[in-house]
Amino acid sequence: MTTLTEADALDGLRDALGLLKDREQVAERLLASSAKHSFDPDKELDWEAPFEEGKWFWPPELVSLYDTPLWKRMSEEQRILLSQHEAAALASLGIWFEIILMQLLVRHIYDKSATSAHVRYALTEIEDECRHSKMFARLISHGGTPWYPVSRAHQNLGRLFKTISTTPGSFTATLLGEEVLDWMQRLTFPDERVQPLIRGVTRIHVVEEARHVRYAREELRRQMLTAPRWSQEFTRVTSGEFARVFSVAFVNPEVYTNVGLDKREALAQAKASPHRREVMQTGAKRLTDFLDDIGVLRGVGRRLWRSSGLLP
Repeated sequence: MTTLTEADALDGLRDALGLLKDREQVAERLLASSAKHSFDPDKELDWEAPFEEGKWFWPPELVSLYDTPLWKRMSEEQRILLSQHEAAALASLGIWFEIILMQLLVRHIYDKSATSAHVRYALTEIEDECRHSKMFARLISHGGTPWYPVSRAHQNLGRLFKTISTTPGSFTATLLGEEVLDWMQRLTFPDERVQPLIRGVTRIHVVEEARHVRYAREELRRQMLTAPRWSQEFTRVTSGEFARVFSVAFVNPEVYTNVGLDKREALAQAKASPHRREVMQTGAKRLTDFLDDIGVLRGVGRRLWRSSGLLP
C-alpha cells in the first residue's frame, strides 16, 4: 500500500464514511466550542452538599451485578453501596486512562507545528483531561471510598502500550476509553435517581468529551487511510488487545470485597450475566460500528475484540 501525503488526504480522499474533513477546520470548530462550553468543576459543582439518602451513585441497571442471583439477594442499601464503590472504581479507571491519553496526545503533537489549530486543540484537550482527572479524584475523596487502581499487570501493560503505540492505535484506544463510558454517562446525568453531584460530574464530562471523540474520530479516519500498511495491521492487533484489557479492568473486583460480598462469586456472576454482556456491547456498539466501517476490525484484531466481550 502506498503511503499518502497530507496533501493527498485533503484532495478528495474518502473512506467508507465519505470525504475526509480538513484537519485545521475541524480543530478550529472544536476550539470555538471549547471557548463556549468548558467548565471548572471546582466552581461549577456543589462539593459541600451532603449526599442524599436513598439515591444511587450510578444507575442500578449499569451496576455490574444488576439482575444476577446475587443482586436479588442483596438489600437495597447494599446495592446502593455497591453503586457508590463502582462509581469510585470507574472514576479511578478514568484517571488511569486519561493520564495515558494525555501522554499519547503529547507524543502525537511532538513534531507538528505548534501554531496549527490541530496542535492547539490537542493542548486544549489535555487541559480538559487534567481537569477531569482532578474532578474524578475529588469525587472519590468526597465519597470516602478507596481509590481503586488497576492491577499491577494492567499498569505495566498501559506503560508498554503508551510507549509502543502507533498514532492510529493511540486514537483507537482513546475512543475505546471514551465512548463506552460516555454512553453510560449519557444515561446517568439526566437520571433523577442518581446523586446530584454524580449527575453534575457526568454532565461536565459528557459535554467536554464530545469534542474529544470528534477529534479522535476525525484523526483516526485520516490515519487509517494514510498510515503505512504495517502500522494499520499493528493498530488492529493492539486495539483488540487493549479492548480485552479494558473489558477486564472495567470492574475492579475489590469493590465486591469492600461491600461485604464474596469476590469470587460476584466476579463469576458478573461475567456470566446476560444483562451485563448486553450493557457492555450496547455501550460499545457505536464505536465498534465506526471501527468496522473504517477498517480497524479485521483479522486477528476482530477476534481479539470478540474475545473482549465488547463485540458480539
